[in-house]
Order: sequence, then C-alpha cells, then structure tokens
Amino acid sequence: MRGAGVYDELTARILRGELPPGARVNIDALAHEFDVSQTPVREALARLESDGLVVKELHKGYRTTPKLSPAELANLYELRLLLEPHAARRAAQRSSPETVHELQAEIRRFLTAPPGADYESYKDFRQHDARLHDLVLRMAGNPIITAAVDRTHFHLHAFRLRYDARAGRETVDEHRAIIDAIAEGDGGGAEAAMRRHLHEARARLLAVR
Repeated sequence: MRGAGVYDELTARILRGELPPGARVNIDALAHEFDVSQTPVREALARLESDGLVVKELHKGYRTTPKLSPAELANLYELRLLLEPHAARRAAQRSSPETVHELQAEIRRFLTAPPGADYESYKDFRQHDARLHDLVLRMAGNPIITAAVDRTHFHLHAFRLRYDARAGRETVDEHRAIIDAIAEGDGGGAEAAMRRHLHEARARLLAVR
C-alpha cells in the first residue's frame, strides 16, 4: 500500500467509526498490517493531524480526536455564516461563463443524493460537497477567506457526525439554489441561498447531537 493509500484507509476508518473518538493509533501495528515501513504511516498521521482527525500527544503517540461538540459545531457555523454568504454574493458578481460551467459540472455529479448511510455511499458526496463550496469561495476571489474556511476542515468533521439520505437530498436542493443564483449573476439571491443552506445544515447536525 502506498502512502496515499494509507492516508485514505485511515481516514475511512475514522469516518466509519472503526477508529472511534479517543482511540490510540498504533504505528507499528498499522505498518505491519499495511505491509509498509513506519514512514508512510507517520506521513499519513501528520496529514490527519492537519485535518483535525488525530492529535499527537507528547511521549504517547497519536490518538483520534473527539467528534465536534455542539459548542464547537456552533462556532464553526458562526464562522461560515460570516464568510460564505458574502463569498456567494461575490461569486455571483464575478461569475463568467467558464466559472459557471465549472459549478454546473460539479452539481451534475450529484443530481440525487446517495441513498445509503454507510461510508462507502457518502464518501464521494462528502468530497463533492467540499469541492462545490471551495469553487464558490475561489470564485469570490479572496484567498484569505478561502484559506480561513479550508483550515476548518469542516466537511470531514460534519460527515463524521452524520449522513443520511434525507439530509443529502436537502443538501442537493440547497446547492442547486445557490448555483442557480450565481449563474444568473444574482448576488443577493446567492447570498440568501447560501445563508439558508448553512442555517439548514446547522439545524440538521445539531438535531442529532
């Protein structure tokens, strides 16, 4: 297994709950299991630490992080509500045929949400969700805002909390409303659609905490 494969497998195990919150990560055991040296395992864990999925403890090694608390989730949404609606407005104002085509191509990847609640069903949808939000942020043209949102690794943490088909369907509809407004150059509509999407997403996640 190559280094990227080690990272992908460990990410999957954390998001599936096979490595539960607070679990110790044994580097030697993983290297033996994956038939690799310790180096790709350590590299994968460094990436996961950057993602906020593991934490390195002095003289103890790595441990998986807790899931977001309700307060942490609320704080992340407060940040997103400050930044992403504004970014959606700017994206609409700055849109071009090329950038709109890119957004519409991404939304066509998931015209319907995955029906299952298992990791294999939703992992591609999680990546799609992250890409679409990132496209809107990049269209807004402010790399500092993009970096601030990216550093939260929100999509990894959110899908660690919950995914179900109903939430997925609602997300698809909310995304489409955002993209439609951007495509029309409707800054106010895009801002309102993004704000509505974030409020609804927050409510969906807080309902299961």
